[in-house]
Amino acid sequence: MIDFSLRLENESVLLRPLEEADLPPLLVLSSNSEMWRFFTHDLSTKEGLEEWAMPAFEKQRLQFAIIEKSTGNIAGSTAFGNISERDNRLEIGWTWLGTDYQGIGLNSVVKKLLLTYCFEKIGLERVEFKTDVLNIQARKALKNIGAIEEGVLRNHTLMTRGRRRDTIYYSILRQEWDYVKRENDW
Repeated sequence: MIDFSLRLENESVLLRPLEEADLPPLLVLSSNSEMWRFFTHDLSTKEGLEEWAMPAFEKQRLQFAIIEKSTGNIAGSTAFGNISERDNRLEIGWTWLGTDYQGIGLNSVVKKLLLTYCFEKIGLERVEFKTDVLNIQARKALKNIGAIEEGVLRNHTLMTRGRRRDTIYYSILRQEWDYVKRENDW
């Protein structure tokens, strides 16, 4: 279902598979440990970043480097994971942006590329998202793109600093895609 050499782009952003050479510039972007309070790994350390990236290098998920085309700089990362060919679904996640790239609409541009590919190129039935129930910023962003809140899995995931999070799930279904595109003016 997923081509692990996939590249997606528009006029402002390129999503390409993560490479080991991307880790040093990503480490610069991820150096603020406070960025990771709602994340499953603390990417502010070399070890944490490498552990987080390992599933991408082992082809367990398609992790993209987000490249700002106007500068050629890496802005962050996002991924396709938890891929189920049988169920014709996947999860979009593992998304983060360096602080200079937050709040400028880049996340919406990235989600548009990913969702368009999922629904219009490979014809998925369902795209899932999940986040920490305490991560209000991520929850708002998911609602803003038209993802539907589905429910909470309690005490679901081990977070950085030993906390266990309640995980909230969202999704967009194939039959909702035209509405989502229209509402987002995509």
